[in-house]
Amino acid sequence: MSDAVLRPARIALVGNPNTGKTALFNALTGSRQKVANYAGVTVERKEGFVTTAHGRALSILDLPGTYSLRARSPDEAVTRDAVLGKLAGETPPDVVVAVADATNLRLVLRLILELKAVGRPMVLALNMYDIAQRQGLRIDLDGLRRELGCPIVTTVATRKRGIDDLVAQAEALIEEGAVPHANVWREPDAGEIRAAHREAQRILKTYVRPPEHPDTLTGRIDAVLLHPVAGLAILLAILFLMFQAVFAWAAPLMDGIDGGFAWLGAAIGQTLPEGLLRSFIADGLIAGVGSVIVFLPQILILFLFIILLEDFGYMARAAFLMDRIMGGAGLHGRAFIPLLSSFACAIPGIMAARVIDQKRDRMTTILVAPLMTCSARIPVYTLIIGAFIPNRTVGLGLNLQGLVMFGLYAAGIASALLVSFVIRRVFWRGAVEPFLMELPTYKVPSAENVARNLLLRAQVFLGRAGRIILPLMIVVWFLSTFPAPPPDATAPAIDYSIAGMLGHAIQPLFAPIGFNWQMVVALIPGFAAREVAVAALGTVYAVGDAEANVGALGARLAEHWSLATGLSFLAWYVFAPQCVATLGVVKRETNSWGWMGVMFAYMLTLAYLASFVVYHLAVVLGGG
Repeated sequence: MSDAVLRPARIALVGNPNTGKTALFNALTGSRQKVANYAGVTVERKEGFVTTAHGRALSILDLPGTYSLRARSPDEAVTRDAVLGKLAGETPPDVVVAVADATNLRLVLRLILELKAVGRPMVLALNMYDIAQRQGLRIDLDGLRRELGCPIVTTVATRKRGIDDLVAQAEALIEEGAVPHANVWREPDAGEIRAAHREAQRILKTYVRPPEHPDTLTGRIDAVLLHPVAGLAILLAILFLMFQAVFAWAAPLMDGIDGGFAWLGAAIGQTLPEGLLRSFIADGLIAGVGSVIVFLPQILILFLFIILLEDFGYMARAAFLMDRIMGGAGLHGRAFIPLLSSFACAIPGIMAARVIDQKRDRMTTILVAPLMTCSARIPVYTLIIGAFIPNRTVGLGLNLQGLVMFGLYAAGIASALLVSFVIRRVFWRGAVEPFLMELPTYKVPSAENVARNLLLRAQVFLGRAGRIILPLMIVVWFLSTFPAPPPDATAPAIDYSIAGMLGHAIQPLFAPIGFNWQMVVALIPGFAAREVAVAALGTVYAVGDAEANVGALGARLAEHWSLATGLSFLAWYVFAPQCVATLGVVKRETNSWGWMGVMFAYMLTLAYLASFVVYHLAVVLGGG
């Protein structure tokens, strides 16, 4: 049997950013998706599968957004090479689906002309066609079809309209045996680029008439949201609301999860006889893993805000607003979205920097992205804030703990701007490239897409708990339990363990910043994953107490730590070097051990200095 029969036909989705391409991918493939990286690069590879009405299997590849095949960033290079069939380890697509925003064909027409020159069978999907119809936008579909020489399908991805027709048109091209022409596309010179621009303008004027009901609502909203003063105030208010919600909205769910793990630990303690098995299950597994999973509601609330802002169309506006501030610090305006993504996790934030064309702007963004407060810090922040900051309202009914959380996020942002300012004047002098971004129309987010993305984030977090946190907690429990204390021991049992001996040996290095040996023990697995530090503290302080939970752990820390020590620990985690996985991504993205080392060294230095200053200042002010 031939390879063509064995493998599904391949369909590649290509389009500008903000055209609804990913929503179309989700509508086509549903839950039949897998995400990985392309061979040899860290660009994300999203592939899904669909079966046609005739039983044919199709593989759908969602390529990174691009404005042209003249690649100016790593993301765009992957799209170009995939379309041309030059991507290592990838089979060339049988059909290309060009995804266009039906309300804004100006930019995508130049890309379509380039795709046409490549010669692969192509279908044009005019997405968001319902918005075009509401605006009274008149598109001569038959004329445009003849001009471009390819089938045209109108779609509304968020409502799954036109999906069956799109699949049928792609299948028809495959059934007809349409084959790619000779690859005649080459990098065009300046004259060809100008000619392609004129051709795109001619097609636009010939087949697209201005809307009878222009989208004045977007203009009216933008007049407020993009105002240099009011717009920034609204942006700050949205971010402030997000961080308040992380505390206030998540509290009931966190209490429920916390109580559940406390009940489970107590039940195990009553069921099993005292000994290693009970200690392993209650203190190693339940106390450790439970002390991390309890923060899932906060992490999902943070992701909910980010997903809604992205789907609504506000992210591009936020980047536009921040361009002047970020440009003054040596950051490109496009860095805003990677940095905001880093609030969830630094890994996708660093990878999102690929959309930045200039290497020096991209490198600066990568080096400062880990300073954004990622979701893995939330467990640490919440534990320490809950232990040392009173849960009361201040000012205009604002939660004091939420204000402290906002301050920690603000410290991360301010430090990123300061570090980028220094980097641009030490390593890469010169002006920042001008910021150009197409602002998408506002859209009502799809509840189904939001729910699917949140479910995916929950699965990733829980999978991380199973793959990373659980094994580490077993190691921490073992190190905290063995060897057993001698019969005549006078100190706590953990002091005689491997963890205790290791912590006592390293603690003098951290004594100037107020860290005790238990904190040092927690830092070690915390380099594998930040949130593991909480689980490690839970294991170290919960040894011998099966009913200990996160609330009890916070109370125990308040008994053993001074306020100065708690604040010093918070300061450390504002700047502390990233987890091992993030360091690995930085190495791959920069293709350099040196840049990874620079990032690790400067963050470690900042963390130690910040903790030193905070600790001694707090002691002077009476917090010691």
